[in-house]
Amino acid sequence: MAAQNDLLMMYVGTYTRRESHVAGKSSGIQVCHFNTASGEITYIDTATGIVNPSFLAIHPTGRFLYSVSEMGERIEGKPAGGIAAFQIDPETGTLTALNQQPSLGSGPCHLVVDATGRFVLATNYASGGVCVLPIRADGTLGTSTDFIQHEGSSVNPQRQQEPHPHSINLDASNAYALVPDLGTDKVMIYAFDAEQGKLKLNSAQPWARSKSGAGPRHLDFHPNQRFVYVGNELDSTVIAFEFDATRGTLKEISTLSTLPENYEETSQEKSWVADVHVHPSGDTLYVSNRGHDSIAIFDIDQESGELTAAGYTSTKGKYPRNFAVDSEGKFLLAANQNSDDIYVFRIDAKTGTLEDTGFGAEIPTPVCIKLLAL
Repeated sequence: MAAQNDLLMMYVGTYTRRESHVAGKSSGIQVCHFNTASGEITYIDTATGIVNPSFLAIHPTGRFLYSVSEMGERIEGKPAGGIAAFQIDPETGTLTALNQQPSLGSGPCHLVVDATGRFVLATNYASGGVCVLPIRADGTLGTSTDFIQHEGSSVNPQRQQEPHPHSINLDASNAYALVPDLGTDKVMIYAFDAEQGKLKLNSAQPWARSKSGAGPRHLDFHPNQRFVYVGNELDSTVIAFEFDATRGTLKEISTLSTLPENYEETSQEKSWVADVHVHPSGDTLYVSNRGHDSIAIFDIDQESGELTAAGYTSTKGKYPRNFAVDSEGKFLLAANQNSDDIYVFRIDAKTGTLEDTGFGAEIPTPVCIKLLAL
């Protein structure tokens, strides 16, 4: 029997029905326990009633959880995408649905709660916009306080004919929101007004560009807030940026491949970057490769922000999407969307390399993993 202080709540966002890019098999958000002593996962419950709760965010207080409803179609001429709010039971960690609000677009795929706990910021991948929703005192969501429609395109005729903001992240000061847009090959930079829930293009630098056709997707801030690492989906690369936390600007340091030198892509066998996370120590960067089905590992020079390739670890499944690193940096949990499983790896404290724990869980179409200490 696990000691109570060894257990974290683990929430897994999933697909519940077929969309253009995935055959959803789940019935909702999967609620589990994660044992930080052993690495074992135990199923607890499923929160139902929301379509395609693919990506999740937890409120700073730990009392509420928010999920996208990743719907791509239109209902009565209006985009069907939404954002849902749930209350977290402080004793059991189970979820109770509170309410839902429109995301003002289609295909919402990522969201974040700001540091004050007063707003949810989300991206609509399919329709190309970013929205802000207020959080009431009881955790429910109000109607949007802001919406910005992205514009533009890039060179890939299949994937970049229009904007596709893929994720949104706030810096530690809660002053700037960075939005990688796969469709325009830009990382949009917004100044965030945490009093009014408003976004405005950063006057010092409204965006940073990737290489044409790269397709910026997800990013993570270094713990020292001096660097930002952006994973590019379409060309399987990662960009290291220098981040000026005062002005909210980005300056490219370098771009590296996330794939081994001997890996040969074909039209039938391609690989795409999905997620990016910096280890809490700031020494290591992890990037998930869908197709190569691996976690790419990079050493980080904490003075310069430079990356050095340090190896690749199989995720033991197919098409790894989001992955999670626990707050103490002991474990990495990888969600394999197409093989319906999650596997747990122990992180070497000195080298950042990954070791298979032998533990995992069968979870249908897992996308996103969030951990919470009750």
